[in-house]
Amino acid sequence: MSALLTTERLVLVPGSVALARAEISDRAEFARLLDADVPEAWPPETLADALPFFLSLIEASPHEAEWFGWYVMTHETPSAPRVLVASGGFKGAPIDGLAEIGYSVLPEFQGRGYATESVRSLARWALAQPGVTRVLAETEWANPASVRVLERAGFVRAGDGELPGSARYLLHKGG
Repeated sequence: MSALLTTERLVLVPGSVALARAEISDRAEFARLLDADVPEAWPPETLADALPFFLSLIEASPHEAEWFGWYVMTHETPSAPRVLVASGGFKGAPIDGLAEIGYSVLPEFQGRGYATESVRSLARWALAQPGVTRVLAETEWANPASVRVLERAGFVRAGDGELPGSARYLLHKGG
């Protein structure tokens, strides 16, 4: 397993088979493994149906688990418990130097900069991996908050996305 990633306010823990299984079937074990409080609203609505799919990917390639998902928790003060607020990750190992990132923040924690902070951290991690030269993200134009997250994290517009009404953003190594 990769090391934890830390930012000023967040700890990012890479996924694992044990975490993915517990996330689906044992909330108390999931919280214990993360050493964090897990809000009742977990998982984010956009991820709930995909959890079994991500588990199957991690089970098939446990040595690449960090390319499928990371759990994002607050750690703003040493005395406060960590709280699971978001998740992020990639659509698998990079292909031809390109890693595609995705992210989701629980609604009650949106608007606090957690998405930008975690996307920056994950993109830096990806670009530090051998052979990775670019990180791709796609978002819908109808989601201006996500557009702002990507722009604040240093991504630049790179055309239309695959889905109608979506935009593609890229971050290149070294800039």
